[in-house]
Amino acid sequence: MKSKSKLPKVSFSEINKIAIPAIIAGIAEPLISLTDLAIIGNVKVNAVESLAAVGLVGSFLSALIWILAQTKTAISALVSQHLGQNRLNAVKTLVPQTLALNLILSLIVYTITAFFAELIFSAYNAEGQILDYAKSYYRIRALGYPLTLVTFAIFGVFRGLQNTLWAMKCSLIGGLVNVIMSYVLVFGIPNIIKPMHLEGAAIASVIAQAVMLVLALYFYFKKTPFNLKIRLSLNPNLKPLIKMSANLFLRTLALNIAIYFANAYATDYGKNYIAAQSILMNIWLFFSFFIDGYANAGNAIGGKLLGEKAYQKLWLLSKDISKYAVIIAISLGLVCALFYSEIGLIFNKNQAVLAEFEKVFWIVLLMQPINAIAFMFDGIFKGLGEAVYLRNLLLVATFGGFIPSLLIADAFGLQLYGIWIAFFIWMLIRSSALVIQFKQKYLAKV
Repeated sequence: MKSKSKLPKVSFSEINKIAIPAIIAGIAEPLISLTDLAIIGNVKVNAVESLAAVGLVGSFLSALIWILAQTKTAISALVSQHLGQNRLNAVKTLVPQTLALNLILSLIVYTITAFFAELIFSAYNAEGQILDYAKSYYRIRALGYPLTLVTFAIFGVFRGLQNTLWAMKCSLIGGLVNVIMSYVLVFGIPNIIKPMHLEGAAIASVIAQAVMLVLALYFYFKKTPFNLKIRLSLNPNLKPLIKMSANLFLRTLALNIAIYFANAYATDYGKNYIAAQSILMNIWLFFSFFIDGYANAGNAIGGKLLGEKAYQKLWLLSKDISKYAVIIAISLGLVCALFYSEIGLIFNKNQAVLAEFEKVFWIVLLMQPINAIAFMFDGIFKGLGEAVYLRNLLLVATFGGFIPSLLIADAFGLQLYGIWIAFFIWMLIRSSALVIQFKQKYLAKV
């Protein structure tokens, strides 16, 4: 055995110490989107169009966050590896440089996307009232994008230090603020606050994201060895971080191309289809972020174990967190199956929308254990710095699996069935390839 560690495996309590707070922290962003969907889907004026617009904007914003927040994963991997090597001083100047990079990049992206909002959502086949709502909602809600990107980078630092509790506290408070403010601003308070409809939901999201950033900065200054002092001389780890982030950027771009095609096709099928797709996609994202808590544990602990060269513990870690994640995925699926019809009613009362939702929701539930395996190993591979393999895998899964499946399904008129069958095939490719690669590369070192 090549492991230098005296302990045979990472304990259940060690994993959960990172995973459980990470689950709670990770679901904050999708909860904000789900809250907006639930509130907006029940307004009295143009509820279906509003729901469709919020769903499109939520998917597009999630895409932007996933694509450009890859420095969160990269900084987490580098911090955790240096922690395992007892060399945190080597990344002290890297952290503030990374935060500054995120802020500058996010401001540029916001400016460009806000200006071209109509063109962007027209590319999703949105038109008329849906397009107008999407533009106005996006231009306000996306103001919180720079706040979110910096917050996520700080969360990556926390995770690299093996602590997700601080991020959990920030996310819980931010989520609570969003729920309260969204309800108040959308529906208003008689004689005090005028109902603001979609704009109210967007403003509430920005306020919540600002609160999360302030709290994240508090923990950053009080609990970590890092500061915000930016040195003009670049940290030698910045180049590897940018390289890793660039590969993860391409990986996540491929991921979001799949989501874009799904939403574009659903919008083209009609407003009831995109409204139903918006609900399905946001529930799928919620499940993903929920299960991703154990992937975060794999990311943080895996990077540390790689720094320690503890390959035996790394292998056992992969088995344990996969088992826990699959149990959670099955549990979530069973709960949703028990309340199959009631879940759709939370978001919308339109019978045509609910009918399309209920037709395919079972596919979303069925694929959850497969998602769990994919997310677990995806998280571990990020912690190990395997950005190139993750990039190549998503390119193959998207362009060799998802898109051909979607085109074939569309040709047969399967509509939302076809979209989610394509997602199922996409996740099967990702999960199986990751397991095979991990066994071939890291099990051999045990």
